[in-house]
Amino acid sequence: MPRRPSDRSRTSGGDTAAATDALLGPHPIDTGTAEIVRDLDRPSTLVLLVNGVPSSVHDLDDPGLLDFDYLRWIALTLLSRPAVDPTARTDVLHLGAGGCSLARHLADALPGSRHLAVEIDAALAEGVRRWFPLPTAPVLRIRVGDARTVTESLGDGSRDVVVRDVFAGAVTPAALTTVEFTREVQRVLRPGGLYLANSIGVLGEIHGELGTLAAVFPYIAVIAHASTLKDRQRGNLILAGSDTPFVTPAVRTALLRDRTPAQLRGRDELGAAVDVRRALRDAAHGGWSAP
Repeated sequence: MPRRPSDRSRTSGGDTAAATDALLGPHPIDTGTAEIVRDLDRPSTLVLLVNGVPSSVHDLDDPGLLDFDYLRWIALTLLSRPAVDPTARTDVLHLGAGGCSLARHLADALPGSRHLAVEIDAALAEGVRRWFPLPTAPVLRIRVGDARTVTESLGDGSRDVVVRDVFAGAVTPAALTTVEFTREVQRVLRPGGLYLANSIGVLGEIHGELGTLAAVFPYIAVIAHASTLKDRQRGNLILAGSDTPFVTPAVRTALLRDRTPAQLRGRDELGAAVDVRRALRDAAHGGWSAP
């Protein structure tokens, strides 16, 4: 689960703190309430909570900060691949924009990248543009809409990376876990593209999603804390899929060296946890129609 910021100390000038005082407190949004609080140990760092749940962390002076473990794991998986060229054009689709901290981080790490972030809450999408120092278009565009509907509207081979980070409470909407949706993701990815989906639970609880991923992509992996992979502790699991191999020693090493080390298990290492017969289908949820 996303957590509140760590106690790592960071100092900043008083001007930054004073300039952001007006942002602090609750803000009404379409799905409830957003609240911005300051990290007391790092005056330049703001935390966005959505309906009481930490959603995003921004250091106003440092776009390189990613305080949530699972976002760092996603970024490390992308940035540690040997073929990554920071200056090359990389088109990233973010399903579930939230506070856009990952998009901001990747835009800084990959100056040639372009980002489309999809957020269903229009007031939240408008708010994060005002509250945080996000890149402007064309580097980052925020589109208000349903994640699946927007994905289906995009052209074939139009994205290099798709990140799914969408939740209703602590659960990913069923429409974003099925074979039919995942085929849409595959369709919009270019050859060699990478799909990264955030899920919450333990490995034993995501066999359906693993089956879905394996039914669509020939190369898959799961990234999580060791205790989560051993079904001992619930946490974030990053499901990754591609049409080409993406698991390299460099990726594994980067994840293990993170301040919260993560392990990566490829398809062969997942063994019986991967069974395409468990793949999730639209029909099991009454079909799919755009909202």
